[in-house]
Amino acid sequence: MHLKLPGLEDRPPKTWIRSQMWQLLAAACWMLLLGSMYGYDKKGNNANPEANMNISQIISYWGYPYEEYDVTTKDGYILGIYRIPHGRGCPGRTDSGYDVWLGNSRGNTWSRKHLKLSPKSPEYWAFSLDEMAKYDLPATINFIIEKTGQKRLYYVGHSQGTTIAFIAFSTNPELAKKIKIFFALAPVVTVKYTQSPMKKLTTLSRRVVKVLFGDKMFHPHTLFDQFIATKVCNRKLFRRICSNFLFTLSGFDPQNLNMSRLDVYLSHNPAGTSVQNMLHWAQAVNSGQLQAFDWGNSDQNMMHFHQLTPPLYNITKMEVPTAIWNGGQDIVADPKDVENLLPQIANLIYYKLIPHYNHVDFYLGEDAPQEIYQDLIILMEEYLQN
Repeated sequence: MHLKLPGLEDRPPKTWIRSQMWQLLAAACWMLLLGSMYGYDKKGNNANPEANMNISQIISYWGYPYEEYDVTTKDGYILGIYRIPHGRGCPGRTDSGYDVWLGNSRGNTWSRKHLKLSPKSPEYWAFSLDEMAKYDLPATINFIIEKTGQKRLYYVGHSQGTTIAFIAFSTNPELAKKIKIFFALAPVVTVKYTQSPMKKLTTLSRRVVKVLFGDKMFHPHTLFDQFIATKVCNRKLFRRICSNFLFTLSGFDPQNLNMSRLDVYLSHNPAGTSVQNMLHWAQAVNSGQLQAFDWGNSDQNMMHFHQLTPPLYNITKMEVPTAIWNGGQDIVADPKDVENLLPQIANLIYYKLIPHYNHVDFYLGEDAPQEIYQDLIILMEEYLQN
């Protein structure tokens, strides 16, 4: 199912998103004003504390130990990564027994520093999938290996986290050797069939995109977003509106979402990326291929790639054992695109299509432990024996 809103076809993406959010804010303000008169402010306001926490605070809130690290890439970006070394209580209690690391890509909320460049400068934001795969992922994996003494790691990626992994593991054989299994949730390699509203970007020229969004950060998480998430979406009265906004961008599965935690989900999303990264996605939609970023002229392409046109990424060269889960209602990682991806995986060890899943069910779905995580852990246990 795909939600089609009247007039959407004629509006640029930014205008549509702002219009929807401003309408929501206007309705919310009236209801918040009137709420105290009718008791709505006390009845429906069940705020979740994690909505105003950072990553470390959320981990600690649930009783787990945490460690924070800064990882510096070869091109000077500083990435915030987080570790949950063991289970609740003491090192002897390790739940499923795994040392969990949470990575971040450049430019998001938790990785917005650089040795020399300021995030206020266009130069800082001159990156896309290419740099995340070439610099961010190797720096993170190598840091973890050095810190833990492990020779190989399990890698779990979702959406863009799978894209940069497919690029990195197919172009960097030494990095690929350090991965035991690549678990790909809602994998995105080609986006020829995507139905996400972000597809509207592909109808705009680069010049128009830069007029609309500038040349720095794309759709950062603002104080306005935080207000909507924590003061509006935590109220029962607005949960349906807020969830519809979420589903419009990811596909529909309303029965599988814990509506009482919408404030948490929306307060940490979006986390921000570069306008150049969104141009790279638009390029992928238009070409139907996974290809390096086209810098717009042959001189720039020659400087970056030593050829006039950006190179294609050959996924068939990736030999990492790979397990894939995708959703039948996913409008971002469309099932047709995933179907085209599967024959290219040289070492596919597991595949599962979950018919009712949308793009965010893989980490927000209430049945994700049964549909995904149990089998994921079983696969890890099996490979530990090898």
